[in-house]
Amino acid sequence: MHEVTQTLKRLTLVALVGAVAVSGFAQQPAAGAAQGAQGQAAGKEKKVKDQGEYDIFNEALKDVQGDPKKEVQDLDTWTQKYPESDYKWDRLYMYMQALGKMNPPQPEKMVQYGQQLMGQDMKTIFTGATAPLTILDVLYKVATSVSALPNPSPDQIELGKKAARQLQEEAKAYFTPEHKPAGTADAAWAKAKNDLEGAADHTLLYLDVLPANQAMAKNPPDCATAEPMYAKALQDRPQSAYISFQLGKAMVCLQKTQPEMASAAIYEFQRAAVIDPTLGDPNNKPDQLVKYADDLYTRIHGSTEGLAELKAAAKQNPLPPQGFSIKTKDQMAAEKEADFEKNNPKLALWMKVKNALTAPDGEQYFTSQLKDSAVPQLRGVVVEGRPGCRSKEILVSVPQQANQAAQAPEIAIKLDAPLTGKPEAGSEILWEGVPTAFTKSPFLLTMDAEKAKVQVKTSPCASAAPVHKKSGVSKKK
Repeated sequence: MHEVTQTLKRLTLVALVGAVAVSGFAQQPAAGAAQGAQGQAAGKEKKVKDQGEYDIFNEALKDVQGDPKKEVQDLDTWTQKYPESDYKWDRLYMYMQALGKMNPPQPEKMVQYGQQLMGQDMKTIFTGATAPLTILDVLYKVATSVSALPNPSPDQIELGKKAARQLQEEAKAYFTPEHKPAGTADAAWAKAKNDLEGAADHTLLYLDVLPANQAMAKNPPDCATAEPMYAKALQDRPQSAYISFQLGKAMVCLQKTQPEMASAAIYEFQRAAVIDPTLGDPNNKPDQLVKYADDLYTRIHGSTEGLAELKAAAKQNPLPPQGFSIKTKDQMAAEKEADFEKNNPKLALWMKVKNALTAPDGEQYFTSQLKDSAVPQLRGVVVEGRPGCRSKEILVSVPQQANQAAQAPEIAIKLDAPLTGKPEAGSEILWEGVPTAFTKSPFLLTMDAEKAKVQVKTSPCASAAPVHKKSGVSKKK
């Protein structure tokens, strides 16, 4: 409870007891006139009806600083015997004062009595110098009591909002320099005003999202009802990190049937973390919420790429733009694969074939889908030709990076006619062929190819060294 509430309790209690002027009141005749707790009301002086009302009234005043249960009993007796007392509104406020001291609290009764007072023109029924404090206290008690109800009705929610809004207005009007009591520090006066306005704003925030919170509290949660309520509340309160966080939770709840909600939820969690990074942490440390929001992003996206841009966007706008979507790891991988295939179609084709062949069911894949089927043009690097000159078989590797040297052969290309020269090792080769055989260990795919569909750099075969015969001329003797 705010410190200002304790101050108000003391001030309004003194105002009530002091205005009744117990010592002066006790000197009045049993059925005589007595000045009311708040002085004149609508020009009519308040009076007790008889000595009996005076005695009950005085007994209730004596218990104000004692046992609140005893005070309530006195007030009940007063109400039963004198229901239409001139002091019935003061009595309702005394009920609220007593209930405010009871343990456990009784918000239902507090709201009940406060609603009756708010149904009147409180500036008429409470008058005098202390009236503004009494009105502030009534409004505060109603607003905070509605918030304390376990399941307030729609009418009670509206009453709480009305009390909170009026509390903001009355606090703004009352906490001015001319009303500041002598000896009260400016800082303390400003704090009292800020505390009351803050309590009113907190109540309004709580009640604005209460229907959505109630929907989320159901078993199972009614996320479809809660989500648009939170979104509307966030439009009305764009700087509320709490509403952003609650909206994110509702969106997470909906993502099973509406996958697009996952991205929007992460946006709202990031929004909450940017606006109030300490939200939900009892120690006011920013690590918990920020880490939670960042982990969700990287879990979906696969990296922190784009996270800084998302934080900047979330800081500017409470709701994500239309069509907002965070690319998932699978989407990112698919895009990279599509981009790779676009820029490296031959290598991408071979990698798909090789991945299928090296899978546990690689032999089955070869037999059922690859064998004797024409394969579009592939690119590789010559490892060696067999035989070395006028080769009819070329062993090829397929490097996965540009300028990568030839490695162990992965493909054996069998030609329908020998080359005219020698294939140069390490040179590029392009070919189209038909797979005919496959071994998994060591890995080697054999393909038949027409010589005309093979592009490879060759060099002339080295010619055989000439054979020199010795001269057969004999030497004359």
